[in-house]
Amino acid sequence: MSYETLLTRRDGVVEYMTLNRPDVRNAFNEAMIAELTAWAASINADDDVRVAVIAGAGKVFSAGADITWMANALNYTHDENVRDANAAARMFAALDTLPIPLVGRVHGAALGGGAGLSAVCDVVVADENAVFGFSEVKLGILPAVISPYALAKIGRSAARELFLTGMRFNAARAKDIGLAHAVVPLDQLDAKVEMYVDEFLGAAPDAISTAKALIPRVWTRGAFDAAGLTAEAIAAQRISKEGQEGLRAFLEKRKASWDVSRKS
Repeated sequence: MSYETLLTRRDGVVEYMTLNRPDVRNAFNEAMIAELTAWAASINADDDVRVAVIAGAGKVFSAGADITWMANALNYTHDENVRDANAAARMFAALDTLPIPLVGRVHGAALGGGAGLSAVCDVVVADENAVFGFSEVKLGILPAVISPYALAKIGRSAARELFLTGMRFNAARAKDIGLAHAVVPLDQLDAKVEMYVDEFLGAAPDAISTAKALIPRVWTRGAFDAAGLTAEAIAAQRISKEGQEGLRAFLEKRKASWDVSRKS
């Protein structure tokens, strides 16, 4: 599939996708939202892909909403704004629920929707000089559509500070609050991303998918309430083809059949 606002590259079982509007700092518009939604659907339907990496072309990861798009929205009716917001909500949901790991390669800046995009990644590797921000209130609007994903990552306390001030914060703070997972110098960014990719490739793909789906189901429950769900989940995985193969490989001191990592 070809895109106007995205670049894609496949390397074996790894998909690399790059936001490709560097002239506007990879800002979101209707076209990019539609293409990101379509890309997520294509990855969701592709059993050959085991990991996806999302990056940004040019100097920044994503600076949020496109100025021209925002200017057009000045004339939108309430219903048109709802339609527009629902399209963005579908995009973030499609990315958040991908059954494979999504790794964010963040450099330069991740602001507004760019910070929201970081929040739907399973792992974020950030350039040590990257700047983050939920900056919507500075424009008189809200970090509304991205809020479920941002809150799940940073929690209510950090959200009260960062959503309400719109202040920018550095990569070290992003790591402290859970929005980023690794912070490295820019020249080490790709190596760190590939380290995570390799870790995912050494794990069982169905187990990863099931574990990812389990997280939001368990998150809102107490331990007692979740006990039946988690017992069923581990029992099903233990008797699955992957579970049997993984345990046998461990006992036989060999790589499992699904382990395509590069490490020894």
